[in-house]
Amino acid sequence: MEHHDPHDPHDQQRHVIRVLVASQILGGVGAGATLSLGALLAADLSGSSAWSGMAATMSTLGAAAAAVPLATLAQRRGRSVSLSTGAVVAGSGALLAIIAASVSLFPLLLAALVLLGVGSATGLQARFAATDLASESARGRSLAVVVWSTTIGAVLGPNLFEPGQVVAGVLGIPGLSGGFVFSAAAQAGAAILYRVGLRPDPLLTALRLQAGGAPAGGPDVDPVPVKRRGLAVLVHNRNARYAVVSIAISHAAMVSLMSMTPVHLNDHGAGLSVVGLTISLHVAGMYALSPVFGWIADRAGKTRGILYGQLLLLAALLTAWRGADSEAWVTVSLILLGLGWSACIVSASALLAGAVGVAERAPAQGSSDLLMNLAGATGGALAGPALVLLGYSGLGLVAALPVAVVLGWTLTRLSRTGPRTPVTA
Repeated sequence: MEHHDPHDPHDQQRHVIRVLVASQILGGVGAGATLSLGALLAADLSGSSAWSGMAATMSTLGAAAAAVPLATLAQRRGRSVSLSTGAVVAGSGALLAIIAASVSLFPLLLAALVLLGVGSATGLQARFAATDLASESARGRSLAVVVWSTTIGAVLGPNLFEPGQVVAGVLGIPGLSGGFVFSAAAQAGAAILYRVGLRPDPLLTALRLQAGGAPAGGPDVDPVPVKRRGLAVLVHNRNARYAVVSIAISHAAMVSLMSMTPVHLNDHGAGLSVVGLTISLHVAGMYALSPVFGWIADRAGKTRGILYGQLLLLAALLTAWRGADSEAWVTVSLILLGLGWSACIVSASALLAGAVGVAERAPAQGSSDLLMNLAGATGGALAGPALVLLGYSGLGLVAALPVAVVLGWTLTRLSRTGPRTPVTA
């Protein structure tokens, strides 16, 4: 790791971004390697493909359950301890998945998937770690670069299926569990980078700078539980509340349509290559252009960034409504869906980071990630029945309704602030 001046916040911020990017690539490999295998292994161990959806469900619940505890740990011990702990837990989940496959125990696999979900929560909180020492004018870009780095791992991970089978053969474990070896190794690498690389700790440094040199994380830290304090911040802070609602609604809309698209395309006779290409383009939309959206958020303002995200989401959902019978239009809708999600998550996360004080940042962000994951789980759970009852077109139209509400809220905020408001708001 190259030399940096720990006493220069600007130099430390550049160092933090480098560490977070490298760690996110490893974490993304870990998540990507297990995302495609979790459903297959769940179906194999349970004996029915009906249980394959439990892989995503348990992982999402794990991410939701870990959001506030990781935020509590960050507030008390710093980002380094919090993020490295999350990576260790996720790596332990990968090892437990290998054991579950070896003894053919489905309930044990479900527990492993919950632990693996902690890796997702860790990745979400890493994006906020990028904002701890960032200036207001660069907060969106700092966060977006870390989000973008997830793309590399997310693309590499699912392609480790065949190498995983080779590793499984060497180790004498079930073939489907081989990919989890890569996941465990990647999470271990990420944990080491977080623990060693994030020194001095960015959050504790920010707290110390705010306190004018007082030791961060000492007896003066507010002892109120993070969960209650985080939610209280959202209740009393209008900007934070708007940012969190925007994140939750955008995530729920994205998950609901994305999760049902493979089912819809398969039911309409699309080949696996079409389904795979559609989802790949969607994932590319989610991450690849996030630095562009970070630049827009910093230059045009966070609220305008959210506006562009909601317009893209609405366009995606209306395209799905009108073009459900066309593979081409469904693909277009999924690309727009990924872009809209990216624009909103980057801008709203940057807005949330700037809307609260440093001492409130980790609690508010933990509550935000909790609500985001719960919204995603709810959207995914309701999407199946909606697809059966209303069809893919109906699902797109129903998902567009809450997005339209956030769009209206955003337009109202912009009309009230007026042209004299600083562009960073």
